[in-house]
Amino acid sequence: METMTHQSFYRKYRPVVFDEVKGQDHVTRTLRNAIVTGKISHAYLFAGSRGTGKTSVAKLLAKALNCVDGPTADPCGKCESCIAIGAGTSLDVVEMDAASNRGIDDIRDIRDKVAFSPVEGKSKVYILDEAHMLTKEASNAFLKVLEEPPPHVIFVLCTTEAHKVLPTIQSRCQRFEFRRPNADMVLEVLDRVTAEEQLDIEKAGLEAIARAAAGSFRDAIGVLDQLATYCEGEIKLTDVLSLLGTVESELLFEAVDIVAE
Repeated sequence: METMTHQSFYRKYRPVVFDEVKGQDHVTRTLRNAIVTGKISHAYLFAGSRGTGKTSVAKLLAKALNCVDGPTADPCGKCESCIAIGAGTSLDVVEMDAASNRGIDDIRDIRDKVAFSPVEGKSKVYILDEAHMLTKEASNAFLKVLEEPPPHVIFVLCTTEAHKVLPTIQSRCQRFEFRRPNADMVLEVLDRVTAEEQLDIEKAGLEAIARAAAGSFRDAIGVLDQLATYCEGEIKLTDVLSLLGTVESELLFEAVDIVAE
């Protein structure tokens, strides 16, 4: 019997164009202008709390640079390059988690490979998640890579703790601060996913999820994903509060207020 693999809502509903990115207009507008004017930096530092869209925007930038129509501020999302980047299978987009690949040997591996030309697209994009987790030795080695990168290479460093990234690395990157979205922005994204998945959930439940997420799109969508599996039929506010576990009194009061309205 063939087993169907469930694709998480967060991966399924990642933004596919810059206009779908919520709460980060200052970032997407600057990147779009840079693409149109041909002023792409060789290195970016995306700083902000977890679940605010740093990696999603990094992948959008990679699509924009490697799309068959690119460089373009509006990647088609349909060409082989866009599809491969979205699926995480592109040979020209290397995503590395510095929390588990934090040593000097990992950075030396990047240094040895950056000279190679892109395989499929026009640019080689390295996305380094949790960049602040690199060891001191690895950070110093990476600094040398940043000083003279090949013209076809773009680095995107993502971090939740920018103050731990070496100042010398920060100074070589164009830095963007990803703002924590408010509950209304998170709710807008939840509404879209709910409609696409045809979920029957009480409005008060969505409101509660948006508030409990504390500004993390990923956490909010993750809770909705769990609820879709956990519940049969209509998802009620009580189901939401039950899944969230120990609910702070403030959230309970907010939920009561929502129902009262």
